[in-house]
Amino acid sequence: MSFHAVIPAAGIGARMGANLPKQYLSVCGKPVIDWSIQALLNQPGIESATVALAAEDPIWPTTKSAADPRVRRVTGGEERSHSVLNALDALLLHAAEGDWVLVHDAARPCVRQQDLARLIRLAEQGTGGLLGVPVHDTMKRADDQGRILETVDRVGLWHAQTPQMFPLGVLHKALKGALAAGVAITDEASAMEWAGHSPRMVEGASSNIKITRPADLQLAAFYLAEQTPV
Repeated sequence: MSFHAVIPAAGIGARMGANLPKQYLSVCGKPVIDWSIQALLNQPGIESATVALAAEDPIWPTTKSAADPRVRRVTGGEERSHSVLNALDALLLHAAEGDWVLVHDAARPCVRQQDLARLIRLAEQGTGGLLGVPVHDTMKRADDQGRILETVDRVGLWHAQTPQMFPLGVLHKALKGALAAGVAITDEASAMEWAGHSPRMVEGASSNIKITRPADLQLAAFYLAEQTPV
């Protein structure tokens, strides 16, 4: 089986309050996006990575990943889902519909090799899925003023992470169809759910954080320092 990675990275990361998009901020001496891409390409079996970037992105050429012959660049779209679809369109020019694709957030640099391997093993069963962590905290639903409306039963609830892995052709059809139908797609699994599939949750590490705020950089540096250098 052949595996490929897709990394949507066309956003600007406004919540970081930085003068660079968050994927280019430095952690442990190199850009976040390099950590994320190289973690995927270091996993045996993943043959290529397609990165969806803003049309005018002057920083990408300065990264290590930009010089890697296994990495292709495409232009992203208005939303994350459009960027992923653009990357899938490009990938289908080089890969078969039956190949597997792992879609991973550029701002998740701490994904562990053992978790990637566990996810990839799902392909042997002919099914797709995503990394995640079961919810352990008490969950509350609140109104727009922050007042609690109810306590939500946490049984069966998961924090969804990435990568999310599915057959290339199946994911492409599901995502394209969902967007054409005007469905709000927050991740690839939601497109697959809309198309009638039931993705599998694969428990990963809680250290697979998504960098969204300045304090996350320090936490990512701590987790990366515990791992074998990429």
